[in-house]
Amino acid sequence: MDASESSKLSDGIEAPMWMFWKRRRYVLVFLAFFGFFNVYSLRVNLSVAIVAMTENRTIEHPNGTVSYEQEFDWDSSTKGYILSSFFYGYIFTQLVGGYISNALGGNYVFGVGVGATAALTLLTPLAAHGGFGWLIAIRALEGFFEGVTFPCMHAIWANWAPPSERSRMTTIAFSGVFTGTVASMLLSGVLADTLGWEWVFYILGAIGCVWFVAWMLIVKKSPETDPYITTKEKEFILATQKRASSATAQKVHHPWKAIVTSKAVWALIVASFAENWGFYTLLTQLPTFLKDTMHFELQAAGFLSALPYLALGCLLSFAGYLADLCQIKRWLTTTQVRRYFNCGAFLVQTVFMLVGAFILRPGPTITCITIAVGCGSFAWCGFAVNHLDLSPKSAGVLMGISNTFSTIAGIVTPIVSGQITANGTDDEWRTVFYIAAGIYLIGCVIYWFGASGELQPWSIEAQEGREQEKQHKKSAFVNAGMVLDVKV
Repeated sequence: MDASESSKLSDGIEAPMWMFWKRRRYVLVFLAFFGFFNVYSLRVNLSVAIVAMTENRTIEHPNGTVSYEQEFDWDSSTKGYILSSFFYGYIFTQLVGGYISNALGGNYVFGVGVGATAALTLLTPLAAHGGFGWLIAIRALEGFFEGVTFPCMHAIWANWAPPSERSRMTTIAFSGVFTGTVASMLLSGVLADTLGWEWVFYILGAIGCVWFVAWMLIVKKSPETDPYITTKEKEFILATQKRASSATAQKVHHPWKAIVTSKAVWALIVASFAENWGFYTLLTQLPTFLKDTMHFELQAAGFLSALPYLALGCLLSFAGYLADLCQIKRWLTTTQVRRYFNCGAFLVQTVFMLVGAFILRPGPTITCITIAVGCGSFAWCGFAVNHLDLSPKSAGVLMGISNTFSTIAGIVTPIVSGQITANGTDDEWRTVFYIAAGIYLIGCVIYWFGASGELQPWSIEAQEGREQEKQHKKSAFVNAGMVLDVKV
C-alpha cells in the first residue's frame, strides 16, 4: 500500500485530523511533543543559568563602598567542560536505548528516561554548590538517562506511524525539542533574574515530573496493546504497515554487518553529525555570545537566544506536512524528499552562518542565525526521519548509532568553542561560526551522494532469513515427529 492509498484509507475511516484526541496515534504525538519539550528544556536550562551563575554582581557594603563578585568563579574553559558534561553520559545510552526499546517497549523507556532526568534536575543546585565536579557528575547522569529518548521514540514510531504520516508525526513530536528550547531560554532568563538561578532547575524539573506521570498512564507500546484505540484505527495502522494483529512481540534481529557497511546509513550519520554540530554550537554558546560579545542583558540574551528555535519550531510542522504531501501527491520519491529537503537546508545554513559571522553586528547577525537555524526544520525532514525509511524494524538502533555520532558533536563543540573564545574577541567568535558553516557544507555533499529513502535490501533479507529459519525448524520438528511415529 503506497502513501496515496493509505492517506485515502485514513481519510475515509477516521475522525478529521484536527480532532486529534479521537486518534490514539495523535494522542501519542501530542504527549511525545511535550516529552521532547521536557527533554530539551532540561538540557538547555544550564546554558542560560550558567550566565547568571558566573556574572559579576554588584555588592553595596554598609560603609558605602561597592565591590563585584561572582558566585561561581569559572573561566571560559571550565564553563565549556560543564556545558558539554551532559553528553558524557548521553553518548553511552544511544545504542542501548534502541536495543532495549525493542525488548521492553519504547513507551516505558522514553518515560523513564525523561522522568529520571527531571528528578535529577531538581538536584542540580545542590550539586553546583558542592563544586563543579559534582555539577559535571549530575549533568552526565542526566545525559545518561536522556540518551535513550531519541532512539526509543523511533521504536515507538515503527509501531504507531503509518508510512504516509511518518514525516508529519515525527516532525510534530520533534518540534517539542525547539518549543522546549524557546520556553527554557525565555523562562530561565526571567527566573534567574527574579527568583534566582536555582529556581530554573526547580520549576523545569517539576514540570518534567508531572509529564512523566501522564505519559506512563496514557501511552501504550503498540496499537495491539492499547485498550482505548478504535478497531478501525488499529486495523488502518496494521494494514498500512503490513503487520498481522498480534499482541505477542517478536524478537528483532539486526543485520549488524550490513548496517555498518551501508552507504545510506553512513550518509545519514554524517548528516546527523553536521546538523547537530551547528545546533549544539548555538545551543550552548549563543547566550554567552549575546551577553559578552553583543553586550545584551541576561533577560534580553535569553529572549534573543530563543528566537532561532522559535523559528525552527514554527517551521518544523510545516516542513513535515510538505514532505508528506510531496510523497502523497507523488511529486517526489521518498529518496528525493529526503535529499532535497536535507541538502537544501544545509546549503542555506552554510550561507547564512558565513554571512552572519562576517558581518558580526547584533541585528544582522541575529537575523542570519535565526534564518540558518529555522531552515534546519527542512533538514529534519531528511536525516531525522530517514531511519524509518531504511529499516523500520531497526529504526531505533539506527537512531542510536547516528545519535551516538551526533553526541560527539555535543561533547566537542562546547569545549572547542570555549577554547577558541578564551578572550571573547570578534575574530574568535567568527572562527566558531566558520567551523559550523564548513561542517554543514561537508554534510550536504556527503548526504546528497549517499542518501536513500528506500527500504534497504539487508532489512528485507534479514527478515526473510528469520522466516526461512523458523520454517526450517518447524519442518525439522514435524519430520522428527513423523520418524518417531514410524518407529513406534
